[in-house]
Amino acid sequence: MRSISLVLGSGGARGYAHIGAIEALTKRGYEIKSVSGCSMGALVGGIYAAGYLEEFKRFALELDWMKALKLVDLSLFSSGGAIKGEKIFEKIAPFFGDKKIEELPIRFTAVATDLDGKKEVWFQEGDLKTAIRASIAIPTIFTPVYHNSRALVDGAVLNPLPIAPTMSDHTEAIAAVNLCSSYSAPRHCPLPIEPEPKTFMRRLEKWLIERGLWSAQTEESITRLEILQRVIEAMQDAMTLYKMAGYMPDILVEIPIESCRTYDFHKAKTMIKLGYDLTIQAINAYEARSKTA
Repeated sequence: MRSISLVLGSGGARGYAHIGAIEALTKRGYEIKSVSGCSMGALVGGIYAAGYLEEFKRFALELDWMKALKLVDLSLFSSGGAIKGEKIFEKIAPFFGDKKIEELPIRFTAVATDLDGKKEVWFQEGDLKTAIRASIAIPTIFTPVYHNSRALVDGAVLNPLPIAPTMSDHTEAIAAVNLCSSYSAPRHCPLPIEPEPKTFMRRLEKWLIERGLWSAQTEESITRLEILQRVIEAMQDAMTLYKMAGYMPDILVEIPIESCRTYDFHKAKTMIKLGYDLTIQAINAYEARSKTA
């Protein structure tokens, strides 16, 4: 088997594509020797490294929009974020339990951001749950993680596609999955875009209106969250291009940013398939280049 280092980027619900990417790589005979990820990439990568990806996939496929809504525990920004994240972590904790990173069968790095130090933090040992929770703490959305007197948030703030931690790996190639690509999917691989009313935010809006819970303040809050997310995505796209200028992976899987909105966690099926299909195409391109090199 050909050994690779796998880099999984940030991008919210588009991160389900990482599941399809892993399945495509392993099916084509690639042995994943290490995983580096941030945000959703750290979550999926950590679960894969812990050996529970199939169980997580089943959980994701059963998650409709209403079940996703029930996992949201609002904190009204009282503790640094709109969502505490406790309900979500209660559901996903069994997929990595109390494992230590250094005890995992493959090398794993979760990347977070130290707000005070203004630098990346690479978790390569210690509690896996803490590392993943810190890496997915999207600023103003999820509450930060306080670890060793540091306020830690989403690693995507400084590095949406953390390739650097894999550069010292002794593997044959580096494969990276970018969830914030501005490229469109190939014509024969159409985007799984659904009508606007089926997005999580539009469903949430309709649900609140039907129950008489909608107000001008609620509308303003949701609008702010959506604008903030667009700003974050634009930042991540530019940051990813900057990072890849210094560290270009051998296999690059480009997941279009328009394929799925950040909070659409009820779209696992379409995103897993898109991740699989686009990874197969990226592998084909890499192997064709290798033959002519």
